[in-house]
Amino acid sequence: MSEPTVLVLAADPPPRLGHLTGRARVEYADEVTLADRLPGADVLLVWDFTSDAVRRVWPGEGPRPRWVHTASAGVDRVLCPELAASDTVLTNARGIFEQPIAEYVAALVLAMAKDLPQTLDLQRRHEWRHRETLPVAGSRGVVVGAGPIGRAVAGALRALGVTTAVVGRRARPGIHGDQDLDPLLARADWVVCAAPLTTTTLGMFDARRFGLMQPSARFVNVGRGPLVVEADLVDALRKRWIAGAALDVFESEPLVPDSPVWDVPGLIVSPHMSGDTVGWRDRLGEQFVEMYDLWAAGEPLPNVVDKKRGYVPMHDHSPD
Repeated sequence: MSEPTVLVLAADPPPRLGHLTGRARVEYADEVTLADRLPGADVLLVWDFTSDAVRRVWPGEGPRPRWVHTASAGVDRVLCPELAASDTVLTNARGIFEQPIAEYVAALVLAMAKDLPQTLDLQRRHEWRHRETLPVAGSRGVVVGAGPIGRAVAGALRALGVTTAVVGRRARPGIHGDQDLDPLLARADWVVCAAPLTTTTLGMFDARRFGLMQPSARFVNVGRGPLVVEADLVDALRKRWIAGAALDVFESEPLVPDSPVWDVPGLIVSPHMSGDTVGWRDRLGEQFVEMYDLWAAGEPLPNVVDKKRGYVPMHDHSPD
């Protein structure tokens, strides 16, 4: 029996797949060659998870990979109607990014509460200016997104003493349903968006939602850029509807140098790095090899995406 073909939609640096030697034929494609090579692959590893190429060239009929794995938590750059309708299994990199993102959000909350951006700015200007800062313990937080990243973020906030509510698609033990989001926003000091990008969450944070928040509230997005209407957030900050915000993801990435977002008062900008700690690419490669072993043995795969919903259901709670 011939070795299965693993096609890698490449990015630099490439994954370390030496453990597959003798068990799989590993081939590489880029956005130009993917369409020609895709029908001959048994498995597709979307290593370049910033690419939309899979959505553009996925074959509606005929040969196609039996399994697609994306080296990211979100699947919105991969999932298209043709893939959703096929019998191809889609998996994601759940388990890699949760703790790093939770740590990053905690750092942002502390930085905003303790006014660290201005402290650093005043230091650069050699200016001594005493200020008072905000207490974090005893404040209220809302995390939007009840998946593993959202729950890890909620755990980090609670460890800081923040009374934290988590909002998911529907209510279940320990999780609020989306009908509770608006009243929770009206009382929150910290609002963290960690939701998946789907047709129902697109643009969910808009002028109306920012208008519900307290003038003292801070907003953080570590989910997907299009979850937020950026122009509405910019307007809310400039009008001081809310006190501050931090964005790690954007409607269009990379953020161009002349984007007005860079210079919005009270906004912290970071380049989609909240989940990327030293060695993260190696961990992604190791995860794929472990999953390949299961796939080759005919065993059930973890992290299987519900292609109708656009995310991995949380089976450790009632179905999401």
